Amino acid sequence: MSLSYDVFIAEPIPLNVRERVPNGDERRFSPLSITLVYGDRDAVLVDPPLTRNQADDVARWVEATGKNLTHIFATHGHGDHWFTAGLLAERFDAQVVASAGTIEQMRRNVAIRPQFWDALLPGQIPDAPATATVPDGNRIDLEGHELRIVEVGHSDTDETSVLHVPDLDLVVAGDVIYNGVHQYLVESKDGGVDAWRKAIDIVEGLRPRFIVTGHKNKDLDDDAQRAIAETRRYLDTVDELLPQHETARGFFDAMLERFPALLNPGAIWSGALALRPEKTP
Repeated sequence: MSLSYDVFIAEPIPLNVRERVPNGDERRFSPLSITLVYGDRDAVLVDPPLTRNQADDVARWVEATGKNLTHIFATHGHGDHWFTAGLLAERFDAQVVASAGTIEQMRRNVAIRPQFWDALLPGQIPDAPATATVPDGNRIDLEGHELRIVEVGHSDTDETSVLHVPDLDLVVAGDVIYNGVHQYLVESKDGGVDAWRKAIDIVEGLRPRFIVTGHKNKDLDDDAQRAIAETRRYLDTVDELLPQHETARGFFDAMLERFPALLNPGAIWSGALALRPEKTP
């Protein structure tokens, strides 16, 4: 018995934000990567998406494989990585699992949902209580193959984790690593960037050949070394450029000039506003 994996990309969707990004772009959510790790009969879904419509698309994708979905795993507490977990778990009679730290962050995201998530996507997100449980030993068994939940601390939010699949040389990295998409920096103040680097070091120490990132340009491959290097370079550039710019707009423009090919400049604009709030023009 051998394992395989496949990735579904949920395309960017518009947000309920009237103001455009300074470069003129409409405010949109970054593309979401949903990963299916599967054997001969069974499968594990990683990071279910955000909205009902996205969940329907993912459900049809899973059903088309003919696999029996046993577990749904969330890498971290941001709602775009688990708000439809309950919906999909009911549909497939699967168990929702996460690390203990992630479950605490899930509860925090439920608490801020009315003023944040539902404000961005009114009427599009299903009811989503934090009902995940911690599997024994932070392990998921998939047809005799061990899938390991590895806790890495802060990345683009607190208490994040990744799923290590040793038999595939694969890490499903959530938002610890990005792949062709601007990184979410809103929670990166007060040492957050340095903590994020430590999380990247943990992922690199697993020695994966392949990494599926939580936000990915669908035209890019899953090469682990490239994705790790580019995520590090982005954080290094933040440390380089942020002290040079006193305004959110100045920092945003500098990052956009340095990374013109990355998707969703709205993400770096949100980060710029968080990192330079008192200087926002």
